[in-house]
Amino acid sequence: MSDLEGFGFVLPHWFYWGWLAVMPLILMALDRWMGKPGDAGEAAGHPVMGELQAEEDPLIALQFEGNWFTRMIDWISDKSGLFVAFWTVNAVCFYFFEVVMRYLFNMPTIWVHEASFLLLGMQYLLAGAFALLHGAHVRVDVLYNLLPLRGRVGMDIFTSMFFFIFALALLITSWTFFMNSYSMNETTVETWGIQYWPVKGMMVTGAVLLLLAGVSKLIKDIVLFVRLGQEPSA
Repeated sequence: MSDLEGFGFVLPHWFYWGWLAVMPLILMALDRWMGKPGDAGEAAGHPVMGELQAEEDPLIALQFEGNWFTRMIDWISDKSGLFVAFWTVNAVCFYFFEVVMRYLFNMPTIWVHEASFLLLGMQYLLAGAFALLHGAHVRVDVLYNLLPLRGRVGMDIFTSMFFFIFALALLITSWTFFMNSYSMNETTVETWGIQYWPVKGMMVTGAVLLLLAGVSKLIKDIVLFVRLGQEPSA
């Protein structure tokens, strides 16, 4: 830290990574502890994500959860999204600290901006599975909404092959980036110089979570497609 002595308070690298790992767990535990008994029932199911397609997704509209395997994956997807959602609080606190130090004490920091955009970038990567679970991804639905319910499920099954091509490509390239970064102990080029390989490791984690969420959705789509076909037509 001797090279950074003239820059005022500099957040230690170990504290940054440790705090990102522990802070959401603390807030999730507090939320569970302070929650009302009736909150658990209200929180069940799919929250409103602000996207119209969430209401048009057959799995969400029918609250179809599949089997124990898909429920386990969906639980992981949901909790991982909740975990990284709490990181936003850190970005707000970081920038508040930066404003105070810059305009009240004339001591701008060298780490707040970098810490925040790395945090938000990792949050974006890790939240993909949560968004897929709750139907929050952008979807072109020119023909989708014109199809009957079973037709929508069939369309989701057909287009899943494009999703898996993307998810596998993301996983493979992210793994390559991570291994290269880890092998050279890559750090950022800014003065703070924090380790960069954990960020690329989050790319791998996000790709794995997204792939698992896609597998869960495909299984549920196939089962629902078969069940809808077995129902007698009105």
